Amino acid sequence: MDAQLLPPGVIQHTVTRWSGGLAQTQPDWIADEVPVALVFNGVSHAVMMASPCDLEDFALGFGLSEGLLADAGELYGVELRNVAEGIEAQLEVASACAWRLKERRRTLAGRTGCGLCGTDSLGQVRRELPTVPATRVSTQAMAAAQRALRESQRTQALTGACHAAAWCGLHGTVQLVREDVGRHNALDKLIGAMMRARINPAEGFVCITSRASFEMAQKAAMAGVGVLAAVSAPTALAIETAQGCGLALAGFVRGDDCVAYTFPERFGLPAAQD
Repeated sequence: MDAQLLPPGVIQHTVTRWSGGLAQTQPDWIADEVPVALVFNGVSHAVMMASPCDLEDFALGFGLSEGLLADAGELYGVELRNVAEGIEAQLEVASACAWRLKERRRTLAGRTGCGLCGTDSLGQVRRELPTVPATRVSTQAMAAAQRALRESQRTQALTGACHAAAWCGLHGTVQLVREDVGRHNALDKLIGAMMRARINPAEGFVCITSRASFEMAQKAAMAGVGVLAAVSAPTALAIETAQGCGLALAGFVRGDDCVAYTFPERFGLPAAQD
C-alpha cells in the first residue's frame, strides 16, 4: 500500500522478516501510539497513550464515561494541538464540569500507577451508575455483529495491533466503529461518536474485540448501553458491575456461540429490524 493512502494512526516501517530460514527486508504497517493529554479548561486531567485519530470523539467519550461531563452539551469544543511530546486535546467545558474535575483533583493523594485515570482513591474507582435500558438482542445478531466488526477493522487488518468497539443495531448491523491501540480508548471513542450522532443507546448494543473488564462494563453503563458483547471473557468485577446496573453482558461471542454472564433472558430472542 502507498504510504500516502494509509489511514490515520498507521505508519510505514521497514522490517526484516524471516520465513523458512530466509530473511527478506520489506515494508510493514505499524499502529501509531502517542501521548494524548486531556486538558479541561486549561487544567490537565490525564495523559493517555492512544492512536492519534478520532480524538474529538475520544475527548467527549472519555469525559462522559469518566463522569466528568454530565452530558454532551457540557462540552463546548475541542481543539487539538500538536506539541513536541505528543498531542494536547484542549476541551472547553461548562463550569459544572470544571467544578467536578476540581473536586476530584482535591482528593488525589498522588500517582499510584493503578491505571485508572485521575483516580488515586479507592473510593473513586466504583462510581454510582445509572440503570441501563433492558435491551434485548438475539445471539444471532451478536454473531453477525462480531463477524462484521472483524471486516470493519481497517487499522487492525494492516497492523495487527488495535482493538475496536462498534455500535450495532438490534439486527446486528454495524453502524459505527472506532479503533485504538487501547481497548478503553476504542470504547471511549465509540461513546463519543455515538453522542455526536445522537444515537439512542436503547436501540442497539456494543461489541468489543477484547475482554470485558470492570472499566469496560462501567463505561458502557455510563453511556446508557443495555448490552455489551465481548469476544473474550469478562472479569468477576465486570459481572458484578453489570448485574448491579442492569447491563446484559455476553462474553466469548465467537462464531454462533456466546456465554451470557448476566440477564440471560435478554438473549436468544429473534432479532428486530434495525
